[in-house]
Amino acid sequence: MKIGFDNEKYLRMQSKRIRERIEEFGNKLYLEFGGKLFDDYHAARVLPGFEPDSKLRMLMQLSDQAEIVIVISASDIDKNKKREDLGITYDEDVLRLIDAFTSRGLYVGSVCITRYAGQESADNFKAYLEREGIKVYLHYPISGYPHNISMIVSDEGYGKNDYIETSKPLIVVTAPGPGSGKMATCLSQLYHEYKRGISAGYAKFETFPIWNIPLKHPVNLAYEAATADLNDVNMIDPFHLEAYGETTVNYNRDVEIFPVLQAIFEKIMGTCRYKSPTDMGVNMVGNCIIDDEACQEASRQEIIRRYYRSLAAEVIGSAKEDEVFKIELLLKQAHVTVDDRKVVPAALTMEKQTGMPAAAIELPDGRIITGKTSDLLGPSSALLLNSLKELAGIPHEIHVISPDAIRPIQELKIRYLGSKNPRLHMDETMIALSVSASEKPLARKALDQLSRLKGCQAHSSVMLTSVDLLAFRKLGIDVTCEPKFEKHRIYH
Repeated sequence: MKIGFDNEKYLRMQSKRIRERIEEFGNKLYLEFGGKLFDDYHAARVLPGFEPDSKLRMLMQLSDQAEIVIVISASDIDKNKKREDLGITYDEDVLRLIDAFTSRGLYVGSVCITRYAGQESADNFKAYLEREGIKVYLHYPISGYPHNISMIVSDEGYGKNDYIETSKPLIVVTAPGPGSGKMATCLSQLYHEYKRGISAGYAKFETFPIWNIPLKHPVNLAYEAATADLNDVNMIDPFHLEAYGETTVNYNRDVEIFPVLQAIFEKIMGTCRYKSPTDMGVNMVGNCIIDDEACQEASRQEIIRRYYRSLAAEVIGSAKEDEVFKIELLLKQAHVTVDDRKVVPAALTMEKQTGMPAAAIELPDGRIITGKTSDLLGPSSALLLNSLKELAGIPHEIHVISPDAIRPIQELKIRYLGSKNPRLHMDETMIALSVSASEKPLARKALDQLSRLKGCQAHSSVMLTSVDLLAFRKLGIDVTCEPKFEKHRIYH
């Protein structure tokens, strides 16, 4: 994939912009950090050249000034809400984030549990964190939030919340996912700081939508596709246009809440220094795009991937039809169809030729490789081996794993592990290949190509099992699938 984004320039510009904003507010800034602080694979996909840990690396440049507060909603703890991309609950992700930040030299000052109403699960989580030596603060539901400003900005509103003790100029407020209460936590802290006579400010960091590129730019359309389940809509910031005569892009929730925020800032601080939602942001990512066409094409591909993901979610009942319709509209606005994803027609053609499920992958040099269903291997496993042989220059007819080595694994699955599918999944295929590599040089040569699959695009003609989906994810392959199961069953 062509590089379209200057990551090093971004690290320099973004850290400089945040330092400037800290100084604007008298050396105390609460920075609401939207999106993923690290593992931001969406940004890496739509801005080729952006590293998934770029935002974390940028904060590391500010480590002498930064303190992190992690926010989690008590209701999300109680409901065992999950991060679908990682398959872990929000409370588990808080622990993961703490370990990740501290291992990189960043200071995690505390955890704030929001919307706390005596939930036992939240009490248990708080007790666990405190046993680990982590400070925990509680914030409570506020009647009439967010519009009853006189109640919110009072001793019965923000004043009822615990005051989070902080010690650094930059307080980064982050969370496992959306709806955790990051903004409310920042505003509550401003209330407490000003009650104590401490001058402090608020700013917002959101990578998307990018404020200084066109509204219908594919990068911004891809953000809408990524948040279709949240019903976010990109829009021109009317407040910024009115105040400065400049067209900038924001999204509906920030635009809708801005008048309320202005009133809250005025009540807390006596004045609001921001004239628009765009003013609140510090994002510099749009200034670091160096090949706009490369980013546009990468974003068009992301919209297609999101479309297939929504179709699959609709089939299993975890997405609504409206979500699919919205992304279909985004496909039209981006002037793209599913056939523009090269692996889609390749996989469907192979399925038509064989009458069985098939898969296709696009290698780094643009070659399209396919895999078909056999007695020994599922299409994903066949695709994996065919790709590795192609990259290693091994003729297709040569077996890098002996069929005699596969059959005992099949027997184990069927006879002892209760599986009804004798074909090897991808993880089983990689284990068989690694065992073969100890004795067969060609198997070793094929195994050594695994890292070259990172960033490749793949498509399956049927819905994938969770096992194969996880294997694709671990290999760094962006995979999509047709919204249909291999066999018609009620339980899959």
